[in-house]
Amino acid sequence: MAPAELSIYFFAQLAIIIAAARGVGWAARKWLGQPQVVGEMIAGVVLGPSLFGLIFPEIQQALFPKDSRTLLFVLAQLGVGLYMFLVGLQFRSDKFRANVKSAASVSIAGMAAPFLIAMLIAPLLLANGGLFTAGVDQVQATLFMGAAIAITAFPMLARIIHERGLSGTRLGTLSLSAGAIDDAAAWTVLAIVLASLGAGPMVAIKAIVGGGLLALFILFAGPRLLAPLGRIAAREGKVSQSLLGVTLILFAAAALGMDWAGLHAVFGGFLLGTVMPRGVFATEVRRMLEPVTVVLLLPIFFTFSGLNTQMSLLADPSMFLIAGGILVASIAAKGVACWGAARLTGQDNPTAMAIGALMNARGLMELIIINIGLQRGIITPALFSILVLMAIVTTLMASPLFELVYGRKARAEGSLGELGAEQGEEVQSGLNAPCGINPPSLTK
Repeated sequence: MAPAELSIYFFAQLAIIIAAARGVGWAARKWLGQPQVVGEMIAGVVLGPSLFGLIFPEIQQALFPKDSRTLLFVLAQLGVGLYMFLVGLQFRSDKFRANVKSAASVSIAGMAAPFLIAMLIAPLLLANGGLFTAGVDQVQATLFMGAAIAITAFPMLARIIHERGLSGTRLGTLSLSAGAIDDAAAWTVLAIVLASLGAGPMVAIKAIVGGGLLALFILFAGPRLLAPLGRIAAREGKVSQSLLGVTLILFAAAALGMDWAGLHAVFGGFLLGTVMPRGVFATEVRRMLEPVTVVLLLPIFFTFSGLNTQMSLLADPSMFLIAGGILVASIAAKGVACWGAARLTGQDNPTAMAIGALMNARGLMELIIINIGLQRGIITPALFSILVLMAIVTTLMASPLFELVYGRKARAEGSLGELGAEQGEEVQSGLNAPCGINPPSLTK
């Protein structure tokens, strides 16, 4: 495809992607009471072969030809990398440390049960023959499925906590801290799987040692090396375009380093965000990057995921049963384990059930993991589609289930704040929630 022709396709695709993301996102807020980002996840699937391509296959293929998807892929990686950078930029290590002991038991249970389920189902999935690629062994399949089931949508969880009036409560802080531990463990496991799939031991060593050293450098040397950026921003009362340029160069370098190591750019983006200066610098960088990331780039990631999602594959009775089994097992493993751990640590039954409901949301984090799995040749489109379904269902059910088991009764008793009535465009991404996250940077 010629560059001029690719440009025509790209702008047509971009218009459709943004329109679908905003439209379905609005419908999700209006009729389902869900955050904007949930609707955008669904919009990505709608634009793919699962719906648009099923009803109008010729039009869908004409709008999204395979030759044009390379550009979408690159922009999708940029979008999800910047998103994870923004998530890291808002991560509050002090809140995390203050609740780490209480959250550890919930988090360990929320990881142990999914990995146990993964150990049980991985041989069955491998025996099916159409879910994992030929080079994946049982250990790798178990680790990947364990990470996929154990993951919690950290930014989505923060948004739900904010909207449900849990900001500053023990329940909200405990859930968010446990979710952070879960995600850190899941990313670590995924890094091990990616390293183990390298072409030879040197590739694995490069990924584990190189990626590990880069992560340690960012975490331990980063705060001191980056502190001058915060001082400049505080002195000037803003982040200049030059300072923003330096920040984006550092983001690209961190993403490049993790990609070079054989892992993924999102690791570099998130780690860099966690060590960036807070205060004026963090607030202004978010203000400048968040709109273009959330409104423009992130919907491209959802659409690229949707183009790889083929729900029609689940029409086969055997695949449908596998999808149902994975969904039920995943929800039960995560929810019941977190509920049980909360009860054992002294929480009452409604609070424990609320923790189980909140921890079950997988959202965008799940999509990131399974996209990496598909790109790196770990899973096939069939298992990818099954796990997309799991991501959407578990995210959709989190808020209503929380209200059912805890929220309504707590509000009636006056022990919980009112639902956030204002759901402005700027805070629907799941990024701008308190309770372990810096306060919202944009308000209407």
